[in-house]
Amino acid sequence: MPQRLVTFITCAEQSVADELARALVERHHAACVNIIPGLTSVYRWEGRIEQAGEWLLVAKTTDDAYAGLEACVLDLHPDDLPEIVAMPIDKGLPGYLGWIDSETRKPR
Repeated sequence: MPQRLVTFITCAEQSVADELARALVERHHAACVNIIPGLTSVYRWEGRIEQAGEWLLVAKTTDDAYAGLEACVLDLHPDDLPEIVAMPIDKGLPGYLGWIDSETRKPR
């Protein structure tokens, strides 16, 4: 049984967030992607403190599908170093976890 993951990805523009979310689901790299607007990020970049409005993608996937998810984000995301952070899902509704498994398997 694959390990399920929740993955966080940030985007500076809504159009990028929409495109990434759709691509991840269409390509079976994620079962579901939530797009959360209105995020404010504060971070250090190239020696300066930056603050920017962003959209947060929360993608539910598996460790088996993660490599494809990461490759898709790197291909479509305009940033040189996009935020992609994944954490294991330790518990969840068994039916929902099974749905993540089935939706992230490539169709044969």
